[in-house]
Amino acid sequence: MRRRVKITGIGPVTPAGIGREEFFKGINESISRVQAIDRFDPSMGNFIGAEINNFDLAKFAPEENPKRLSRHTQFGLVGAILALRDAGISLEDLHGQHPIIVTGTSVMDIGKISRGVEVVSKKGARYSMASTIYETSVINVAGKIAEYLGVPARMFALQSSCCSGLDAIGQAAELVASGQTNLAVTGGSESPLSFHPLLEFNTAELNPTSDELPEKACKPFDLWRSTGVIGEGAAIMILEPEESPRPAMAWISGYGFANDPDNRPASGIADALEIALANARRRKQEVSYINAWGPGHRLIDANESFALKRVFGEGLREIPVVSLKGAIGTPLGASGAIQVASVVLSLIHGILPPTVNWENQDPNCPLNLSANSRRIASNVAVVNAHGLAGSNASLVLERKCPN
Repeated sequence: MRRRVKITGIGPVTPAGIGREEFFKGINESISRVQAIDRFDPSMGNFIGAEINNFDLAKFAPEENPKRLSRHTQFGLVGAILALRDAGISLEDLHGQHPIIVTGTSVMDIGKISRGVEVVSKKGARYSMASTIYETSVINVAGKIAEYLGVPARMFALQSSCCSGLDAIGQAAELVASGQTNLAVTGGSESPLSFHPLLEFNTAELNPTSDELPEKACKPFDLWRSTGVIGEGAAIMILEPEESPRPAMAWISGYGFANDPDNRPASGIADALEIALANARRRKQEVSYINAWGPGHRLIDANESFALKRVFGEGLREIPVVSLKGAIGTPLGASGAIQVASVVLSLIHGILPPTVNWENQDPNCPLNLSANSRRIASNVAVVNAHGLAGSNASLVLERKCPN
C-alpha cells in the first residue's frame, strides 16, 4: 500500500533569510535582494545577482573547513542541519534508520573549476588539485549531508536544469510513499554567482547586463519585464510517512514532470501540472494557490501563463498566483525547493508572499498577482518549475492529510 508523505522540517538558506523564521519574515517583505556584484573585472561588463550576504558556515558546522567545500555544498549542508532541527530530529535519533538523501543541483562549481584552470595555466600541471573533481560535483551536496548524518544512507543527486530541486523532492516523496525509506532528506542547492557561469548567463541574455537599479531588474509577469536574474541558495526538507511521530507541516500528494512539447519554453508546465494533479487525485477546481515559476523572462512568463490558462481555464483568474523571483532571483536548481519551503509556510500561516516588482498587468499574463503579501486560507497549492532543454516539474502540496 502506498503511504501518504508529509514534510516535517524545512531548512531554507536564501537571500531573504536563513532558517524558517528569518525566511518567512524576509519572503513576505516587498523587498528585492538583487544587487550589483562588483568583485569582477569591470572591463568584462556589469553583473547583478541575488546573493546571500554574510553567510558563515561556522555558525552551523564549525568543524567544517569552508575552503574545502564548494558554496553549493555548504548551502546544502546547512539546509539539512536546519531541516533536522526544525523537525526535532537529532543525529542520535537517526541510529537504526536508513535515510535516503536526494538533492538537486543544476551546475557544478564552475567558479572553482575555472580558478583551478587558471592556476595550472600560470604555474604548471604540478599545481593541479585532485580535490577539485570531488569538491565541485553536484553529488557532493548529497555526499556531504550523508557524511554529516553519520549513519548508513542511500543517496543520489538529480540534474534536470532548474527543475533539479523540485524533481529531487518529487522523487524522494515517491521513495517514501512506496516504502523504500521512512525518512528522506531532500531539496536543492545552488551557487552560480561566480564569474563563470555568470558571464555566460549574461551572454545568453538570461541575466541583465546592466547594474543600474538592480533591485528593479527582475519583474515577474510585469508588462515591462525583460529577463530574469540569477540567484543562489538552498532549501532542504525532511519527508516522512504518515505514521511517523512528528507532526506534518504540509503533505505532498502529487508530482509530475514533462518536457516542452512544441519548443515553446515552459509550455510543458501544463502537462506536468495535469500529471501532478492526477497523481494527487485532485481536480483543478480544488487548487487555491499557485506558486509559479515566473522568472521575469519576457517569453517564459508568457508561456507559463498560457500553460496555466490551459489547465485552469476561466477559473485561473480566481486563483492567487505568486512568483518569488523578484525577491530572490532564480537560484537555478534550488528555486523549486525554495518555492516549496515558501508554500509550506503559506499553508501554515495563511499568508502568501508578494510578487516583488510586479506593477503593470500584462494582457499575456492574466494572473491573480499582488505586489503585497495576502492573507488566504489555502488547502491545496501547486508549485511549478521550468528549466533549460525543456524540462518542467510540478508538485501538489496540501495543508491537511489527503484522503
